[in-house]
Amino acid sequence: MTVVCGYPLRSDAELPACEWRNGVHIVRAVGSTFEPKQFVGRAANYVTYFTSAAVKGLRMRKPDVIVALTDPPIIGLAALAAARRARAPFVFLCEDIFPEVATLLEDFHSTAVNDALTKVNRFLVRKATRIVALGDTMRRRLVEGKGAEPSKVAVIHNWADCSAVAPGPRDNPFARRHGLVEKFVVLHAGNIGLSQDLEIVLHAADPLRDRTDIAFVFVGEGAKKKDLQELAHRRDLRNVTFLPFQPREVMDQSYATADVALISLKRGLAGVIVPSKVYNVLASGRPCIAAVEDDCEVADIIRTHGCGYVVAPGDAAALAARVLDLAKDRGKAADFGTRARQAALEFDRPRQVAAYDALLREITTGC
Repeated sequence: MTVVCGYPLRSDAELPACEWRNGVHIVRAVGSTFEPKQFVGRAANYVTYFTSAAVKGLRMRKPDVIVALTDPPIIGLAALAAARRARAPFVFLCEDIFPEVATLLEDFHSTAVNDALTKVNRFLVRKATRIVALGDTMRRRLVEGKGAEPSKVAVIHNWADCSAVAPGPRDNPFARRHGLVEKFVVLHAGNIGLSQDLEIVLHAADPLRDRTDIAFVFVGEGAKKKDLQELAHRRDLRNVTFLPFQPREVMDQSYATADVALISLKRGLAGVIVPSKVYNVLASGRPCIAAVEDDCEVADIIRTHGCGYVVAPGDAAALAARVLDLAKDRGKAADFGTRARQAALEFDRPRQVAAYDALLREITTGC
């Protein structure tokens, strides 16, 4: 297996342009590293990475199959060119859908670019040997909105590593270090990005400011973190804490510190993005509160498995009410958490990897 990728954004390590790890040949493409919060910087990063990845992809030895993700939104063209050169099947793995995801970001409004991305994605969907969607809503969007042939689209969810993330004690070194052992912790862990509706968390924390036993905790980094910190400071929300990105070896402790975990997505993004953090939340055995639309993979998972609550995007009052409900009824919270862990086992990494293995074998061998 050869992987063409970029350099990590949060690493000061000097990484080689090419290396082997666990039998995988890693080829790193060079791209600019401008601030991604603004469209100009993000676009420059996309284009420079695309150019470098395209060159490296065309230089690879003949592959049996080529798989491309959807971000950067034109990277599939590089993969398709390499697939055609090698006369190999091309699998289009849709982790998000463009331009829909871009039009809902506050710094991006360009009809010309959106039209171009629409044409590119329709072209890639049409030319792909197979397409992978992360859920049924995404599959429907690809078929109805992008013209994907239904028989080409397979649904394979993202996953949790249930051996690495598992239910743990709330009283742990991470919780003690940050003074959270005695609190009812409402946790948002992971990327603090533009696609999420995270202002709702602060709006929900505001009326609960006098509940000194309840703490809203953000763990992670992202384009929206500074704005949220400033908003929390202006409102003097002392019940809101922002903590930095945590290394993998501490991740299970940060999830275990939570009494309830939050997931959010802006209105209009159902089926366009599937928040991957939901799978780790499930694996941690904690109840979920999701501020997402009803027609959304996350809402479907939570309701099917009975492991939390779904509130409408932007409905801070409903979010606050659900937090209070779980803070009051710890038995219900524990029951939701047990069901969450059971649900996670259906999305465990070995099962999802096996689904990819079966798909790729079918494409390359017909078996």
